[in-house]
Amino acid sequence: MNEPVHPAALAAGRTEIRVHEADFDVGREIAALRAGNAGIGAVASFIGVCRDLNDGDQVAELVLEHYPGMTEKALAKIADEARARWDLIDILIVHRVGRMLPTDQIVLVVVTSAHRGESFAACEFLMDYLKTQAPFWKKEQTPEGSRWVDARATDDAAAQRWN
Repeated sequence: MNEPVHPAALAAGRTEIRVHEADFDVGREIAALRAGNAGIGAVASFIGVCRDLNDGDQVAELVLEHYPGMTEKALAKIADEARARWDLIDILIVHRVGRMLPTDQIVLVVVTSAHRGESFAACEFLMDYLKTQAPFWKKEQTPEGSRWVDARATDDAAAQRWN
């Protein structure tokens, strides 16, 4: 059963989506999202990071490509779906594109709500759908050369559980 949402929470209700090459400061992003809203009782976040190993191979770099405009529209649709499922205050999605090295941050998803359950669920949903529905293409540089990264069956299975 959902509890009533604080009036200040209803007034906020923003979704912010940014796709760019520059790195992001997680602390600054979360602080800006929370600033001045006493209705926020929960903040859930996810940070995706570039690894140095994938499918058993060393990865020297990752290049993420996308179609500007199309990508933001797909992310907005995913955020709208999360809003339709849970009582959320704010959604922030920051996704980097371009060249990244192992340990670089790739994606940040932050969800605020009055209660933790909505924030946790929506954050996980957003990432599951982002991995399967957002138009990003990944190319890895390995010792054997460059290769495009295929979609994973595990990502599809994770997204399917929300149906």
